[in-house]
This record gives sequence, structure tokens and C-alpha cells, in this order.
Amino acid sequence: MSLVATRPAYGSRVPGSGGGIVSAVEPGSPAARAGIGAGDVIVAVDGEPVRDIIDWRWLADGAQAVISVAAGLDAPSHAASPARTRDVSLAREAGESWGIEFEDVVFDGVRTCANRCMFCFMAQLPPGLRPALYVRDDDFRLSFLQGNFVTLTNVTADDVDRILGQGLSPLYVSLHAVTPAVRERLICPRDEDRALAVLDELLAGGIDVHVQIVAVPGVNDAEELDETLAWLAAREGVRSVGVVPLGYTRHQSAFAHSYEDADDARALLDRLAQWRESFAARDGIRWVHAADELYLNAGLPLPPAEEYDGFPQLENGIGLVRAFVDEWESVLADHATPRAAQSTVLLTGTLFSPVLRSLIAQAGLADRIEVLGVENRLFGGGVSVTGLLTASDVAGAIATRGVSARYLLPDVVLNADGLTLDGSTLDALRKDTRADIRLVSSGAAGLAAALAGPR
Repeated sequence: MSLVATRPAYGSRVPGSGGGIVSAVEPGSPAARAGIGAGDVIVAVDGEPVRDIIDWRWLADGAQAVISVAAGLDAPSHAASPARTRDVSLAREAGESWGIEFEDVVFDGVRTCANRCMFCFMAQLPPGLRPALYVRDDDFRLSFLQGNFVTLTNVTADDVDRILGQGLSPLYVSLHAVTPAVRERLICPRDEDRALAVLDELLAGGIDVHVQIVAVPGVNDAEELDETLAWLAAREGVRSVGVVPLGYTRHQSAFAHSYEDADDARALLDRLAQWRESFAARDGIRWVHAADELYLNAGLPLPPAEEYDGFPQLENGIGLVRAFVDEWESVLADHATPRAAQSTVLLTGTLFSPVLRSLIAQAGLADRIEVLGVENRLFGGGVSVTGLLTASDVAGAIATRGVSARYLLPDVVLNADGLTLDGSTLDALRKDTRADIRLVSSGAAGLAAALAGPR
């Protein structure tokens, strides 16, 4: 059965527990002394329901709290059973933690996207990946907690009141365009598009935002981009803008190119450069930043670190390469060149492989270290970043190269549970390839340490 069929409908919620499921309790903590244990469900604090970890932190911020605890979940409803709920009084010393860890940060179900964005990457995924990858979250809480970009198209008046009341700042917002007709074409909202009005209300209430614009060739990358940036520049509280290129896979028919062509990438960067220079002269910051991919495709040098304004959009793929290069050069300046204890192959995506190959050569390690750019055959299209490589991609590259070396695989290929996008593990990949594959930090210092080997 295709996993695609299990994804939630647009605008629905991924079912939640109706409370926060406790995953662990610190021994000797107030929660442990009160008898709270893993598997219990925290449903309220001082009589107020907890919808997520934000509520928990907000309501349980003092030295004392009455916690409503359910002993377990009812399987049919996945909700805490009121009949098994008990009230527990907790007290703690100044600076002491309650000692409770939760399974997730959202308790009542993640809100999913109600739009049909023409460029939606998740709509282009093939079947057979981890089920969680098909959940198109559009939840302002995950924006605040994890930096996920949200459209604000499903935010209600009550949500706005909560964001302002609890000071959920900064938020990360996908805007893309401001002209109604262009927004309609790009986002295809199912209901009235009030995102710009909501954003204005949040900004007026003191909420800071970091904005993302997905540039789509011929749609929002020319005059419309200028219009969007001008609209944003006129508003206090817009702390940064990140412009990233359309991403597309081979599992769709709407797009055949993005900004892979050097001239196209340069044209977009030239337009952004005018805004960056204007802001640098006026405010001393660049404000709008372009994805690393655009510089690499254009064959242009990356901006120096100081022009990234503290890297506010690092998790959006903006500044990652600069940060890596600077860290690598710092490691080499402070320590001896890595010894490359044995013949080693570095696995990476095809986008970053030329950069890494150049750094290895500059360090005098090219005779012992090979950089292997792994083509993303599962996704195809314009996908070339390391973080989207799958086990099948890596296995195919190793099969072609051969197993007569140790392979270093960046840890971004695996999630926190040790799974690749196609649901494999490092052990399974080793078994399938019969190769010596070792996980290595994606940071330059971690890579240098792995190359040096044991001393």
C-alpha cells in the first residue's frame, strides 16, 4: 500500500493525544516524587488544558502547580481518559526543573496545510518514504518552537490573540508574494487569503518574523520580487528575508528547471544585491539573503560571514556553506592538517561536492581522500543537497565506486531516530553494501576529527 494514501487531508490535524504524553521523568525530580511516570498524560495545569509544550511552560512556570494527570490513552480516540485522571500537587525549588520530558511538542494534533502551493515540495514526493514526511505542517507553534516556515493562511483570531498574549516571537513565515493575483497562482489558498493582514497584526503587536520567499522562475522572481521586498521593508519587525530557489523532483510534470543555469542564478542574485546594498548603507545589515545554491550555481563567491547578519536563516540553507568553509579553515589554522589515517571516501550531495573537493585539495589531502558526489536518483529533478540523500542513493554510489575504502556519511542523512528518508538505517546500509560506512558530523570540525582517525 502506498504511504501517500496515509497522509492527512489539507487543512486537517494529525491526531493528537489530548494531552502531553510523558516520555521520561528525571529521578528525584518533583514529578518523580509525585509518582508521575512515563506513559502518563498531562492534560491540564491548574485547571487549564495544555495543548502543547508552550502551554505547559506558560502555565507551569511557577514554584507550585496542580497537574491533572491521566494514567493512559484510550486506543479508539487516542485521548486521555477522564475517568482515570488525578490531580497531583507539585512544588519545586528555585531553578529546579519539574523533571518531565514529553514525547512531542504539540499535544492536540499538528495543523496541516490548507493550500495547494504550485511549488510544494512535499506534493512531489514519491511513495515509500517515512510516513511523517507526508505531513504538510502549517502550525504557528512549530514555527515558534522549531523554526518551521508557515503561511499564516490558517491562523484564526484566537490564534492571533494567543501569539500576542504569549509573546510567541520570532515566527518564521513563508510569504512568496504580495500581489493578490500572484499569491493566488502560487499558493492557491482554499479559503480567503488573510495572511498579509494577519502578518500586519502580528507585527503591530511586537512579534518579529523571519520571512521566506520561494523564487519560481517567471512568476515571482522579477518585478514581483521587488514589490514583495518593498512591502516587507516598509514594516518594522521583519528581521530577515531568505530567498530560496524552487525545488522540484522528477515525480511531477509542472517544472523542468529552477535556477540551475548560471545566468538565471546570477540574474536573481543581481536583483537581490541591489536590496542588500541599499540596506547595508541605511541600516548596516544586508537583511535579504540568498540560498547557498544560487551562489554555487552562478559560480560566484559566497558572501563573507559578516554579510549574513548573524546567520538568521541558517536552517533554511542560507549560509551553511560559508559556515562550513570558515570552520574548516579555522580548524586547519589552529591544528595540524588531518592525517587521513587511511584511504577515505567522503559522501556528499552533488551540490556541495565541488566545494568539499576544493577544500580537501587545498589541505593537501587529495591523494588520500576522495570526494564522491552522490546523485539523488530517488528524487531526481533539481534535488542535489546532501540532506535529501537516501539509502538507495548512497548504496548505488558505493556499488559503482566499490568497497575498497572507508566511507564517511554525513549525519544529516539520518533523522533523530537514525532513519534515512527511505526508512533505512546505517546498519542496514552497511549490510546491503558490505562497505565500511561511518557516520560523521556535518560540521567541518567533526569531519576533520574523523579524517584524522585515532591517535
